[in-house]
Amino acid sequence: MGTPDFAVPSLDVLIENGFDVVAVITSTDKMGGRGGKKLLESPVKKFAKSKGIPVLQPPKLKSPTFLEELRSYKADLQVVVAFRMLPEVVWAMPKFGTFNLHGSLLPKYRGAAPINWAVINGEKETGVTTFFIKHEIDTGDLLFQEKIPIGENETVGEIHDRMMHVGAKLVLKTVQVIESGDYQLQKQDESQVCKAPKIYHETCKINFDQPVEKVHDFIRGLSPYPGAWILVNGVAVLEDGTPWEEEAWQKINGDQLKIFRSVKVEGEHNFKTGQLITDGKKKLFIATQNGFVEIFELQLRGRKRMRAVDFLNGMRS
Repeated sequence: MGTPDFAVPSLDVLIENGFDVVAVITSTDKMGGRGGKKLLESPVKKFAKSKGIPVLQPPKLKSPTFLEELRSYKADLQVVVAFRMLPEVVWAMPKFGTFNLHGSLLPKYRGAAPINWAVINGEKETGVTTFFIKHEIDTGDLLFQEKIPIGENETVGEIHDRMMHVGAKLVLKTVQVIESGDYQLQKQDESQVCKAPKIYHETCKINFDQPVEKVHDFIRGLSPYPGAWILVNGVAVLEDGTPWEEEAWQKINGDQLKIFRSVKVEGEHNFKTGQLITDGKKKLFIATQNGFVEIFELQLRGRKRMRAVDFLNGMRS
């Protein structure tokens, strides 16, 4: 059971290692593409079809028709990777139960956005966990975990791409061990719980009135999706504090600017937090409490993502 690209390697590794995947359950097709006129299939559905595996796409997981069809496959085990919450009638169906792959070291970062929050909070490592599903989300007994280091400038997107392959190996290990019956479960330590709630666009606005480390972690913790953003407000200034008098810059006042990649530059300064500073040619900085974030990749609303140097050149041309 899965939907996005993250779930595909886990499905692939089970097939490649000879397990009989009798069916795949994924999200319903959605309209998308240019103008929203094309019917889009999930990555998991596309992959399953390429392997000749039956695909179920129930709008409602408690539908009697779906439940009857699911029972007909007589699965011994259900594997969940990046899917929605399951009702008990579904997760309790197989004789060996249903386990989930979660993108954190549970019980840390229970919830919808575990990778994002681990980076936003400045963690040095994260990981993947397999656990048996029960009623309360992400609370089931632990099977296995694998740690993954987080680089100082690494984005959520980069960690995601590494994690889905580490996770696939853990899924394979988990299925093999469940098949053998030789494993022990571990209760989650409730004293270590922290949450990773869903992230919304309005909460992705950057607050520069805090230490540079916090700002930098916030930017990379939302890159590439959904993207940390600011509203361009006021003029950018040159490094000596004088206004950068470019007509094009005045025209983007009030526009939303997403920031995808930055590095932190520590040091005292006299600029107001949130002030944009540039050399007018290649470099763009934003002031924080104790330094600056240097911006390397950004995107104005309605335009393509680009390097900061190209953005500045566009302002001058």
